[in-house]
Amino acid sequence: MPKPQKGILIILSFFAIYVIWGSTYLLNKIVVTEVAPFLLAAIRFLSAGTLIMIIAKFLKLSLRVTRAQFFNCVIAGFLFLFYGNGIFVWALKYVDSGFAALIVATQPLFVIFLMRIIQGKKIKPKSLIGVALGMLGMYLLMSQDTLNLTRESTIGIVVIFTCVLGISFASIFVSKANLPSHFFVTTGYQMLSAGTLLLLGSLSLGETWTSPIDWSTKAQVAMVLLILFGSIIAFTAFNFLLKEVSTEKVATSAYVNPVIALLLGWYFLDENISQQSIVAGGTLLMGVYFINSKKKLVMFSRFKKNLKI
Repeated sequence: MPKPQKGILIILSFFAIYVIWGSTYLLNKIVVTEVAPFLLAAIRFLSAGTLIMIIAKFLKLSLRVTRAQFFNCVIAGFLFLFYGNGIFVWALKYVDSGFAALIVATQPLFVIFLMRIIQGKKIKPKSLIGVALGMLGMYLLMSQDTLNLTRESTIGIVVIFTCVLGISFASIFVSKANLPSHFFVTTGYQMLSAGTLLLLGSLSLGETWTSPIDWSTKAQVAMVLLILFGSIIAFTAFNFLLKEVSTEKVATSAYVNPVIALLLGWYFLDENISQQSIVAGGTLLMGVYFINSKKKLVMFSRFKKNLKI
């Protein structure tokens, strides 16, 4: 692929994981009020995975994979979608969508430190500043007096943190794993495997199954948006980025998503956005800039230069 086209695709992919994924918290919250969480996720990913495979076949992409590639897709699907999304949606029954998005903003921190532990990768000073700003933004968002925690919401928060850890590990795994040659096909196999596991999980838990025909119009529309945009477009963009840019840069979506989630909650659900939330959102976005920026820190460069003299 020519560099200009790839550059445009990278920009569009970042838009997808920043903005579209930021909207999925609201959409999942709408649907989970009417549909059992594992069933919700199973329908979403089985539908999206099937559509992706049909599109891939139409585009004449090879669907053949080796045993190792298929096994890696199953692992990634389990971490990203079964645990990272299915369990996350369950937690949304007890945690507000905007608040859940704020917790996910810790992902870049998990990714950077996991890369240090697993790969021995040094943490750049610029990335440390970005993480520090992200943590400060998280603190400002979560320390507000308007947040009332109950026993159920506390359990939900702990569960969401484990989901973030799983997604962070999966991001590192996928960036190096032997996967199908085309990221679109990779996405399809991950969704079909995760959707199957979620369906089995729904059956084993004895969830009440309801037909989409019986859902409210709002829930039906939200599910369609989750399948087409949240799954097919955004998750495909995510897999593409993991192979094209650094993992910690992809993880910065977790900083932007809470801001989008808060804005959508304010617009559609009449949720109040405090001045502290606005300041926190700006701090989070500044953290994204430091992690994503290719510019070197001038002061640090000068400091290194002086040490060599």
